[in-house]
This record gives sequence, structure tokens and C-alpha cells, in this order.
Amino acid sequence: MTGTKFPEGFSWGVSTSSYQIEGAVNVGGRGSSIWDTFSHTPGKVFHGDTGDIACDHFHRLDEDLDLLARLGVDVYRFSIAWPRVQPQGTGVANEEGLAFYDRVVDGLIQRGIKPVPTLYHWDLPQPLQDIGGWANRAIVDAFADYAAKLARHFAGRVPMWTTINEPWVIAYLGYALGLHAPGISDPAQAAAAHHHLLLAHAAGMAAIRSADPAAQVGIALNMSHIYPWSDHAEDVHAAALADMQLNASFLNPLVHGAYPADMGQLHERWQDGVLVQDGDLARIAAPLDFLSINTYHPRYVCDPANSREARAQGWTGGFAAPFSLGLPFTDVEPPGCAKTDMGWMIEPAGLTDLLLRLAADAPGLALYISENGASCADYPDPAGKVSDPERVAYLDGHLRAALMASGKGVKLRGYWAWSFMDNFEWGFGYSKRFGLVYIDYPSGKRTPKQSFDWYHDVIANNALP
Repeated sequence: MTGTKFPEGFSWGVSTSSYQIEGAVNVGGRGSSIWDTFSHTPGKVFHGDTGDIACDHFHRLDEDLDLLARLGVDVYRFSIAWPRVQPQGTGVANEEGLAFYDRVVDGLIQRGIKPVPTLYHWDLPQPLQDIGGWANRAIVDAFADYAAKLARHFAGRVPMWTTINEPWVIAYLGYALGLHAPGISDPAQAAAAHHHLLLAHAAGMAAIRSADPAAQVGIALNMSHIYPWSDHAEDVHAAALADMQLNASFLNPLVHGAYPADMGQLHERWQDGVLVQDGDLARIAAPLDFLSINTYHPRYVCDPANSREARAQGWTGGFAAPFSLGLPFTDVEPPGCAKTDMGWMIEPAGLTDLLLRLAADAPGLALYISENGASCADYPDPAGKVSDPERVAYLDGHLRAALMASGKGVKLRGYWAWSFMDNFEWGFGYSKRFGLVYIDYPSGKRTPKQSFDWYHDVIANNALP
């Protein structure tokens, strides 16, 4: 590898998720999900937006598959809506739901694109939540049955499966802070969900391998490289706690078969001997075929006692934030740092450092960047074109950062940008745009952006400009 060229066989793709793009929530026997319930609850989503129609991908599938082919990707990472396949979360599979995903998978294969489905990207069947959702250990068996049904159905057609997308978000935004579905604020349920998500991943992975031994299986973790604000011992410790909470509490059990020693600071249930049962950690540590990383920005943290000093030096933040979940650290940001429309700092070097850290923690494990991208305030010009130079710059910077890590020996196998198209951005509704394709929501019209053409050229050349 030299210059701006990526390794031969590097995987280029884009990612989406079912509730964010499909719509058709009452079509083809699909059941209700926790995001249907949550988004229809007043005050939960910006502007009262819901995923009822979203991008209407369900009805415009062929048009979207043609756009994927035009983009030139090798891989399309999408998710399967559990309530479309099992409306009650258990029981026989819904044939109409399977038929839709047959069209997705077969349409991708016909266009020379590898389908990489995610089994769970947050749209839990509401009947499963009614009996406790991810806080109820019974969900592990339900997920394994769901995974087995899909793996048997798609055996020989789907070469790679992702079990669960971003378990940290599911457990802590959904069950501790109540910012995502199901909207619960209970630390005990969050701790249970944390462990059960990892157990379900293991059970799902085993089910897939039993049904289709040739398939590769992994999980997608949302991760950020975390820097201490200073080299003061208390800031270094604060950064270690933040890393434990976001990164190590999921990575360590997956690759080392043990939770971090300081998990008890996150919640007392890690010390009660009930949540983690005999044999659980051995199952969770079953070898992964790959690890997917969803990452958008690094973080800087300090000890709360030092936040005033950080602000005095021009750093922003440093105030009590719910994302610390009661741990003694607070996030700060460098003065004058560039940000996306989500308010997330833009610092590509954080991606290089994260990949190097993962290569050290899990040597030999194949890595994919399965989400990375920027929300920008996009709009069509009078000629109908959508210029998004900020997104092009973001993608370019992060791909150069990924290339630098690859050049240092990181086993990075692919990059799948978030997102293929603008979509329902969870609690932000339709107010944030991450897509390479602009969606005019009233009409559904698709308009490839400047970044679409730029990414097409990168893929075609397997190299950056």
C-alpha cells in the first residue's frame, strides 16, 4: 500500500437501518415495534416525527437498489426489522416479511452487491418489550430463535451477519436515560439489558453458525477514542472510566471473556452475582469473525474538579451530563473545534487512534468501519443539485485517518459510510441529514449529492483523490 491507495480487496459500502428508511409499518403483516410506540408518544421525537413512512424504501426498493449499483459499492449493510419477520417477537416467521427481505437480498446479489444484514438495529417487537424487553433474560432465547430462522432462510445467500447494532445505545439511551425507545430510566434495567444484549449476540452467533457454517458473524459496537484532557492523574483516571463505560464494558467480555474490574462503579448489580451467571462469559467470548465499529468522533474528558480549569483555558463543556451515568468524569471540547450539524466534533485523528487501540486489544481480529459520516444542513440549489462539501471533507479526512491506521498494520477490511440516504434520525426525527442521497420527504424524490459522486470515484479507484 502506498500513498492514497487502499489494500487490494478492501470492502466499500454504505449502511442503513430498517426503521429509519423502510416505512410501511402496517404492511405485509409487520407487527408493532418499540420505536413505533416511542415515536407516537408526544414529546419523544423532534416535531412529532415518526417512521411510519420514512424514506418509503419498502415501496421504492428497486429504485434504491439501482442507486446502490450506480454508487458502485461492494457491500450494503442494512437491518432486518424483527417485527416484520416475527410480529409477536416469537413464533412462526411471517412469510410476507421474509418475502420482502428476499427481494432485498436477491436484488443485491443480482447487482453484484454483497448483502450484510444486521439482525437487530433497535426496532424490538413491542410484545417482547411488554414482558421486559432486553431487561428480561428470556429475550436471549427469543433472539436465538429469530437468528436461526433467518440464517436457515438465507443460507448460501448471505455471507456476513451482524447480530446487534450498538448495544451501548440500546442499554443506556433506552433503559437508563430514556432518550430512546423504550424510554425507560432505570439503572437496574440498563445493567440487565447490557448483559443480556451480549448474551443474545452470543446465542444469535451460535444459531447462525449452526444453520449456515459458511457465514461470517460479528457485532457492531459504537465506539469513540477517549483522551484525557490533561496528563493529571485524575484526568487520566476519568478517561479510563469513560472508556470503560462506553468501550471496554462491551469489548472486554467479547474478546477477553471478562468485564472490566471497575464495572462495579457503573452499577452495583455487576457485583451481586445474579446478573452474570456461570458460563455466561465463556459464551459471550466465543470468537468473532469480525468486529464492526460505528464511530463519528473522539472525546476528551476530565475529572469534574478540573472542568473549571479547562473552561478557563478556552475549552467548552465540562458541566454535569447524563451520559456519564453518575461516573466521575465530564466531557470537554477543544476551543474552536469544527463540528457537524449534530454538534459532534470533527477530529479524524481520533479514528486512527481508535483503530490502533483495537488492533492492540484484539490482535488479528478483522475490523470493519460499519458507520462513519456527517450530518450536514443539506438543501437543493435552484437547479436541484445538492452540494455538500462539508461531508466530502469529513469523509476524506476520516478515510485518510483509516488509511493511516491500515498502514500501521491494523487489520482494517472495509469502510461502510453512514448513510446511504437521509432518513429518520431517531429522536431528531427528520431534522438531521447523514445521507449520500438527498430525500425530499414529501415527494420521496431521491437526489444523489456531491458526496455520492465523490464516494463513487473513491470506490472506483480504490483510492482517495
